[in-house]
Amino acid sequence: MSGFSRFLAFACAARHRSFARAGRELAVTPSTVAKRIGGLEQELGVKLFHRTTRQVTLTVDGEVLYARCEKILADIGELENLAAGANAMPRGELRLNLPITYGKRVVMPVLTRLLRTHPELRADVRLSDQQCDLIKEGMDAAVRIMPLVDSRLASRQVDEQALILCASPAYLQEHGRPSHPAQLHGHGFIVFRNPTSGRERPVQLQAAGEVLDLHPAYRMIVDDGEGMVQAARHGAGLTQVPDYMAAEEMARGRLVEVLADFRPPAMPVCVVWPGNRLMPARVRAFIDALAAHCGQTREGRRT
Repeated sequence: MSGFSRFLAFACAARHRSFARAGRELAVTPSTVAKRIGGLEQELGVKLFHRTTRQVTLTVDGEVLYARCEKILADIGELENLAAGANAMPRGELRLNLPITYGKRVVMPVLTRLLRTHPELRADVRLSDQQCDLIKEGMDAAVRIMPLVDSRLASRQVDEQALILCASPAYLQEHGRPSHPAQLHGHGFIVFRNPTSGRERPVQLQAAGEVLDLHPAYRMIVDDGEGMVQAARHGAGLTQVPDYMAAEEMARGRLVEVLADFRPPAMPVCVVWPGNRLMPARVRAFIDALAAHCGQTREGRRT
């Protein structure tokens, strides 16, 4: 048994927190993975995993070794890309961290087409609105809807997210359509509550170059954007959501944007990846595909 196969089995099991999933990735049985890791533990003289019948977690020594292994394996992948040239075909496992709703609505259709185009490519997708540490978690890339703050990461903007204020035609017919922020008093609002912090998100508008944070009395507070869209569609009041969430209902005439001239500045949507690595072909292909799709979608909204 080669030393490399032991380290590879360890890295896969550490990344997936599962011997079974590591075995599937390496095309070997879970018992083979366990045997290789056991040999590595014996060779190094340390315990790498805490194992129970329900879960596998890394020891302190395992965490240290995993960080080194991931860097070495990433370097090997980069060398393979360099040897194959800039036109290397995307292959292997693309590990992504995506915001839940944006991931479902925007990224998943793009990723599915990419996998159909490249049969040797597969994807491990984690949908979460909580940002993970890409380097610690061994992720290839993530989509972030905010300015980049981690200096260890590189980024490319692929889209922008505009917040729009909207309501159903029936609601506006009954309560009137505001043409200025000063006319919002007395309207019912559906507002967003962050499910993690519990904080209410203000309604943001821009007037005379200044962004205004409004905290109107709400008729409904919801911790899910798609729930807000459906409540607005059925006439519960005005709501402010990302444009991609409301696009389908607006296209069908079920929602109407109000105060479009007072939209706040759009937020950048970026793909980020570890900045200390060369970009694997699979990551480059994903970013290019997502950027092309988002560019076409934005162009379609303007026409």
